[in-house]
Amino acid sequence: MTGILAGLRIVEGSAFIAAPLGGMTLAQMGADVIRFDDIKGGLDNERWPVTEEGLSIYWAGLNKGKRSIAVDLRNPKGRELLTALITAPGEGAGIFTTNMPARGWLAYEELAKKRADLIALNIIGARDGSAHVDYTVNAITGFPMVTGPVGHEGPVNAVCPPWDLAAAYAGALSLLAAERHRRMTGQGQKIVLPLQDMALATTSALGYIGEAVVNDVDRPRFGNEIFGTFGRDFRTKDGRFVMICIFSDRHVDALAAAGGFVDAFRKIEAETGVDLKSDAGRWDARQQLIAVIEPWVAAHDAADVSAALKKAGALWAPYQTFRELAADKANVLDNPMFTILDQPGIGRYPVAASPMQFGAVPRQPPQPAPVLGQHTDEILSGILGLPGHEIARLHDDKVIGGPR
Repeated sequence: MTGILAGLRIVEGSAFIAAPLGGMTLAQMGADVIRFDDIKGGLDNERWPVTEEGLSIYWAGLNKGKRSIAVDLRNPKGRELLTALITAPGEGAGIFTTNMPARGWLAYEELAKKRADLIALNIIGARDGSAHVDYTVNAITGFPMVTGPVGHEGPVNAVCPPWDLAAAYAGALSLLAAERHRRMTGQGQKIVLPLQDMALATTSALGYIGEAVVNDVDRPRFGNEIFGTFGRDFRTKDGRFVMICIFSDRHVDALAAAGGFVDAFRKIEAETGVDLKSDAGRWDARQQLIAVIEPWVAAHDAADVSAALKKAGALWAPYQTFRELAADKANVLDNPMFTILDQPGIGRYPVAASPMQFGAVPRQPPQPAPVLGQHTDEILSGILGLPGHEIARLHDDKVIGGPR
């Protein structure tokens, strides 16, 4: 690998989203990330979405650019091999990440007996050790009770798992912070990242807990309106939808120019006494703004609305389906972050590289996700130094898996 993290080796034992996405984030920046799974596959090996043949597009998406070793996790010899891999010597090695129960042979205390400066990240559900996933964590945050249309009764779950995503990047950051600390002090450490605390910290940072305590309110639902400023979806004449927002003075002027709303906006300010150049003013006058903008959007096709908003430099975006996004020339097909990859067993489709662009090194193109156990032999020989005949015997004894 030649990315900015070239020389780092992370061993990953993971499932679902937070841990594998964190590992892939590091892999796409040049780290050698080795994912281990049971020889029969992991918990998420067949998670949807899948192809017609049952191969997981989801798994492939979260494991791009990693190496794969398959081991019988119940076999003491298999565990011995993985212990040796996790604790193998080397300045950039000895880094482990998992969201599995880090106990027994995977406990930090046991692994550190083999390498004292080991760095190990354990993503857990809650700080008390109880099991949680994004959906159960999200339930306690308050967000499902403000998500959804005005007047809806009951919770609305998030489709995109925000806390898994936040924990993935926080986990990757914590590993790099611990690796820097080790280089400076020689000390390894155990890192615990509770998914629930990740959600609570974010909810606190965004002011939701403060608002509830200081103002003694539960925020109501506002549907697709952006709380505290102006933003909403609008339907065009041909049945498409656009999101139009105002976050600054410039956005007010641009939207006014796009739709010819200069006089109408001045009238709103005169009649209501608000300043549309302020967040509070836009929020208080949002119904008057909608009454002006909505008929204009509804009277024009999406292409005309889009052209006018784009020309004026307004803050807006068209709503798209996933298939429309996949065919989007500007955002996907002509985006240098994407490459059309041939994922073994799944097919050819656009795959994203790292979104981060470093000035000192070029962005590495995305790599396919490995086939289960694809790199078993090269890892055992290249890192652990096992001879070919011993690797063959391990295959025969079904301690390891993968192509031979």
